[in-house]
Amino acid sequence: MKFKIPKSSSKDSKKKEKEEASAPPPPPTPKDTASRARSSPKQSQPETTADGQPVVRARQAGADRSALKELPALRDASPAKREELFILKLKLCSVICSFDDPTTDKRGKDMKRQTLLELVDSVNTPAGQKIFTESVMYDLMQMVSANICRALPPATDDFDPEEDEPVLDAAWPHLQVAYEFFLRFIVSSEVNAKAAKKYVDQKFCLQLVELFDSEDPRERDYLKTILHRIYGKFMSHRSFIRRAISNVFYRFVYETERHNGIGELLEILGSIINGFAIPLKKEHLQFLVRALIPLHKPKCVALYHQQLSYCIIQYVEKDADTATPILNGFFKCWPWSCSGKQVMFLNELEEILELLGADQLAQVSDMLFGNLARCLDSDHFQVVERALFLWNNEHLVNSGCLSRLNAQAVLPIIYGPLYKNSSGHWNATVEGLAQNVLKMYMEYDLPLYDKCTSNYFREEEEAKNRLAAIETRWKQIEQVASTAEPAILVK
Repeated sequence: MKFKIPKSSSKDSKKKEKEEASAPPPPPTPKDTASRARSSPKQSQPETTADGQPVVRARQAGADRSALKELPALRDASPAKREELFILKLKLCSVICSFDDPTTDKRGKDMKRQTLLELVDSVNTPAGQKIFTESVMYDLMQMVSANICRALPPATDDFDPEEDEPVLDAAWPHLQVAYEFFLRFIVSSEVNAKAAKKYVDQKFCLQLVELFDSEDPRERDYLKTILHRIYGKFMSHRSFIRRAISNVFYRFVYETERHNGIGELLEILGSIINGFAIPLKKEHLQFLVRALIPLHKPKCVALYHQQLSYCIIQYVEKDADTATPILNGFFKCWPWSCSGKQVMFLNELEEILELLGADQLAQVSDMLFGNLARCLDSDHFQVVERALFLWNNEHLVNSGCLSRLNAQAVLPIIYGPLYKNSSGHWNATVEGLAQNVLKMYMEYDLPLYDKCTSNYFREEEEAKNRLAAIETRWKQIEQVASTAEPAILVK
């Protein structure tokens, strides 16, 4: 990553050119690192310095391990020397220690951790944060990038996020403090956003989004807070961050169905959607249809469904017309073969129905009530029970889609499964709830109730007659087959 330093004067520019020359070059890409690893032979013995200390390898190409040396404390430095010492400490913290073997280089690891903690402590007050000037931003971002912008280890094939314990990063003692320091930088009011956006650029934001696939939940929590703060501080990056997140969703839904940070990304989006202006832009509506609604499809939807449901509800609260495409896509993704997910989807459906207007209901009523009837006719009692609980929602019953006003549309569709459940279901709760719903509609509109009852029994009788006719026809065929002489075909 290469950053340009603005020129304020000839003297300052020469000084900054020297700083750029002495600063460590940008980190190699994973591709470059992999190619060097393949081309370089394995070492049988670890490299050591003249005094027997192991060599500290850095992620940044050309990082000078001589930076890992004892430095005076920041609090003891004079104001004139403080910034220079601050940059030296940033360069020290840019050296990456290997945690593959916890017994090696304990002195170097401890020195770096203590220096990171000192940096965090020094910027813990508004006075200390005045050091966040443009002259230190290059070295600061080099340190942050060297520590956190790294290639994640490959995912374990048999890892189950619902059952297995998360894999914790061995380098967390350094990572945590680096994240904490960067968070202080991002939230500081002393940081000039116009100057900082040249260093906290789109490439860096993209790397942060990719890091959400880390298996360490502690890291994802920091990333969630930091990316949200970046979104709020740098307005020019907002559209890019939304596109980067949507690309993660596309890859997750249509290619891999494996990602560790979907829930955290959705938490960020929940706050972002809450700030959308009305009327919603075309870009935001496309994001809803193409990225958010398809997130109901993957098998692991239970891991992030709470955050996804919140985002969906935010859209409906912003614009009631979005309920139509949401419900159309929602029922396309309905998990008819998984009762646990159906219960979860019914919870989300109830929240959507509470916000559903009369105009939107008219567009989706047949599909909505037809799918509700299928849920009421489910073989799993928990699905039936959760569907019947919709009639315990006072808003839906008094003024919503299940009210007296919509009885003509809903009762003829759901009467059949309701009657079956009310007359002899093995689960007493389901039977009682179904009887209460039928009683409610009978009180709403007795003629309609009687009509639905007569239609139901007539259809049942016709179905029995059709089955009897089919059975009679098969018996006739069997009889003919048993008495007829076998035919011999002669060519």
